[in-house]
Amino acid sequence: MMSIHNTFETLNPRPDYINRVLPFIDKPVIKVITGMRRSGKSSFLHLIRKHLQSKHKVPDKNILYVDKESLEFDAIRNYSDLNKLVLDKFKKCSGKCVVLIDEIQEIHDWEKAVASFLKNKIADIYITGSNARLLASELATLLSGRYVEFPIYPLTFSEFRTFRQKATGRTDTIEYDFSIFMKYGGLPGLHHFELTGNTIEQYLNSVINTILFKDIIQRHSIREPSQLENITRFMMDNCGNITSARRISDYLKSQKFSFAPDRVQAYLGYLEQAFLIKKVRRYDLKGLRHLESLDKYYLGDIGLRHGLIGYRDSGISGVLENIVYLELLSRGYSISIGKQDTFEIDFIASKQNERLYIQVAYLLAAEKTIEREFRSLEMIKDNYPKIVLSMDTLQPEDRKGIKWMNILSFLTEKPVFQS
Repeated sequence: MMSIHNTFETLNPRPDYINRVLPFIDKPVIKVITGMRRSGKSSFLHLIRKHLQSKHKVPDKNILYVDKESLEFDAIRNYSDLNKLVLDKFKKCSGKCVVLIDEIQEIHDWEKAVASFLKNKIADIYITGSNARLLASELATLLSGRYVEFPIYPLTFSEFRTFRQKATGRTDTIEYDFSIFMKYGGLPGLHHFELTGNTIEQYLNSVINTILFKDIIQRHSIREPSQLENITRFMMDNCGNITSARRISDYLKSQKFSFAPDRVQAYLGYLEQAFLIKKVRRYDLKGLRHLESLDKYYLGDIGLRHGLIGYRDSGISGVLENIVYLELLSRGYSISIGKQDTFEIDFIASKQNERLYIQVAYLLAAEKTIEREFRSLEMIKDNYPKIVLSMDTLQPEDRKGIKWMNILSFLTEKPVFQS
């Protein structure tokens, strides 16, 4: 089986990502690649290095790659260590010089060194990080206005199929591949293994434990790790549901744990910062404003749910919503939950002057389900495209300009909807 780095670099199955970075190569801004651990940031950084070598003819001696998950760079603990390493490396550098740093949040006060590199035009700089708040807070101070962020998400379903076919040589049906994708998600590292049985569950469990320990418990000095796990389990079991800190606090109380809503809210913030969960705000289409309460949360990768609480058919509607949400993020949309009087719209997806309204359902088997899903979109009076997605194979009739589409087609065909 081909290694993940080789698979990633040989196939380049994520051209949208590399195309987003290309305009900023060799420009005086820091390229910041963010995302959850094991989502593909390191492989993407290798792909950038390969592109610089092959397309921009940067010699290997002019590239410094610092991998903070490698013991080779364990001694690089703070900004002073990093500054010395870079200056020593490029003391006699001629031509274009490049610095790539993977998991930069492991270097204390790293932003001081990086700001200096940029100011003194030492090198073209690319960094990755696995903590949203750490990067946001530091970049907002010393590096304000001098960086561009590129979020990396786990594999979409189309990318998952490309990886799987390359790694195994198999060409299974799209339905079979999707059944696996719903269980195991889109972490690229999955494709080191056969996608069956206990091995995958152990891998997913080890990933989520690493994130909880390194990015939350250690970083925030959590004294109640069992409560963090309880909250994480709750979020995994309620993806796509309207959730509040009060509701989680009440749930913990019913399980004989006392945990105040403000402490729950803090832990939810830590999970967000580590990209394990993503909060989506609700938007009042009538009042034209975001609402201040009752947000929805989705998982940064749906497979981690299986790794922590196991796969449950009863939660398939939330899983499908989560998959569509991550697909929209990967396509560059910003997303809100819509509210129109007493009706709810699953997703309002916006990008530049483009907007798309989406309802997601498992099956439109009952007339009342069809009525509910289409009626919510009928309440919206603008002319932007509106679509209902489901797993049905027989197409329901379009209603009042509202289209239906099979979820698998939506995930693989990337249609362009005309308003």
